[in-house]
Amino acid sequence: MRQGIITAYDPAQGVLISTLAHEYPRGYAVANHAHQSHQVIYAIKGVMHVTSGQAVWTVPPHFALWIPARTFHAIRMPEAVSMRTLYIRRDLVSKLPPACMVLHITPLLRELIVEAVRIGKLRVNKRIHCSLRSLIIDQLESASPTPISVALPQDSRARAVANAVFEDPRGIQSLATLSQSVGASVRTIERVFRREVGSSFVLWRRQVRVIKAVELLVSGKSVKETSFALGYRQPTAFVEMFRGIFGETPSAWIRGVRSVNSRRV
Repeated sequence: MRQGIITAYDPAQGVLISTLAHEYPRGYAVANHAHQSHQVIYAIKGVMHVTSGQAVWTVPPHFALWIPARTFHAIRMPEAVSMRTLYIRRDLVSKLPPACMVLHITPLLRELIVEAVRIGKLRVNKRIHCSLRSLIIDQLESASPTPISVALPQDSRARAVANAVFEDPRGIQSLATLSQSVGASVRTIERVFRREVGSSFVLWRRQVRVIKAVELLVSGKSVKETSFALGYRQPTAFVEMFRGIFGETPSAWIRGVRSVNSRRV
């Protein structure tokens, strides 16, 4: 997909919601682009990394990313992804924010997305399509947001440090080592992070670990396996970090996700 405003998938006249189903191989990247319509990207299989401006969102299964109209974004697939996308007319949504947001997808909303994609286009002149549209919008507007995003610095040296952390969030390399590798001092990198992402490097790296933790927990890893994968020597330290972000332990959080997604539609 080329960079720029893409209109090919937007709802045409008489269409409420248009859709797209696509299978992406591991490592595939969709170039920076935007749509005239609102967009919901959801993967029935696989994890997506979506970048818009300085922000990066990780979107694992059971979650989707809300992308407002004309918001430029790029997508990277660290593994094979089965993507299901909705393109929604701008006048249909009033309660979702004008900014990207990760939403928890309930079983009902999942089935609505899958059915809409199966149909292809929800049309104004078909009663069942209008009913599906209303249910989809209602479910999207009531979906729970999830804080699994992080801002990236624009400074090339700090961005290189950030990329290294994304590749290995365990924190084996100290900030001093990372800074030296990009030809900068620790003080310089810390100053750039505070200026460009609004937090210290330590807090920023913690948020990256939270994003990776969600990805691992949703994929079926245990709390112990997740904590060790992220470089924590003791699971209790990881649990306290996670509780500070989500307000509950990782075990309680993933039980909630699984219980919602195990209910019959």
